Amino acid sequence: MIKIKPLIVLVSFLIALTLIIPAVMVLPFSGEKAAGRLGEELKKTKAAGENAAPTADAAVEVAVFRAAKSVIENVGLEDYLVGVVAAEMPAEFNQEALKAQALTARTYIVSRMLNKNTMGVPKSALEQGAQVTDTQNHQVYLSDDEQRKKWGADYDWKKKKIIEAVRATSGQILTYDGKPIDAMFFSTSNGFTENSEEYWSGNIPYLRSVSSPWDKNSPKFNSQKVISVKNFEAALGVKVGSSGAIGKIVARTEGKRVAKVDFGGKVLTGKEIREKLDLRSSDFSWERKGGNIVITTRGFGHGVGMSQYGANGMAEEGKNYQDIVMHYYKGIEITSADSMLATITAKK
Repeated sequence: MIKIKPLIVLVSFLIALTLIIPAVMVLPFSGEKAAGRLGEELKKTKAAGENAAPTADAAVEVAVFRAAKSVIENVGLEDYLVGVVAAEMPAEFNQEALKAQALTARTYIVSRMLNKNTMGVPKSALEQGAQVTDTQNHQVYLSDDEQRKKWGADYDWKKKKIIEAVRATSGQILTYDGKPIDAMFFSTSNGFTENSEEYWSGNIPYLRSVSSPWDKNSPKFNSQKVISVKNFEAALGVKVGSSGAIGKIVARTEGKRVAKVDFGGKVLTGKEIREKLDLRSSDFSWERKGGNIVITTRGFGHGVGMSQYGANGMAEEGKNYQDIVMHYYKGIEITSADSMLATITAKK
């Protein structure tokens, strides 16, 4: 009979025990449904940039006079810029065009705040601290609630797109000789922008006429307006008569718009005619049809500065927002506004 050493028996017993016990423990619960699982809650690692210090924009507030309600809203600069871009440019436009619009909007408001320019703000609103209105007298602005109403089901993606455009240009403005420019813009050109002095007094060196061929694709490039002869004569203070010619264009601007029209000795500027007849552009022509004058216009807006549809056309061709603003504003620079924004904050 073979003798088994006690030590070997002990080791064999312990090995068997380690294999059998886990199986015995698991088997009684193998048919039951789990009532809980091991959870896991790890702290999310912050994405790049989340720890970055806030820009100077974050410390600035804009006091906006809401004309329809006659109230003043204090709005953070970023939210204000988002509201302006949302109101002034279609969110469907190329992202680079939206960035260019954000840059012009920031430049405009920074210039006003630095110079304490309150022109166009009603006296009653000024007394309450308003700095700018939400109308075309300054920059049109829409609150978040108004954006939701305007965009409806498209709110989320349009809002996100415009916020990204504003943040992509954060802290940047347009300057000429170190000072913020008058960043004028308009909807659609007639193929050219206008020199500043052709529409307003004063030759501004960065507001020069440039070509803008992309505007021909704008739905606002051509339009017509019909006015009765009687209303035409009353608005312009002229007599049409029965002859074939109804005034004569005697001068054009560098931007190919009407500079002067001679009505048998009475000369009116293209700007005057545009404003008196409420035309989309000062590049116009007309003809009489029965008791009406049919007026055809090319372009939409005053024509000075950046064309919005032109900006979008450039962007669609692959140009970035820097290319766009450098084309429409001559000799300017894109400058950090942080020190200027800090100055605005310090003055409060």
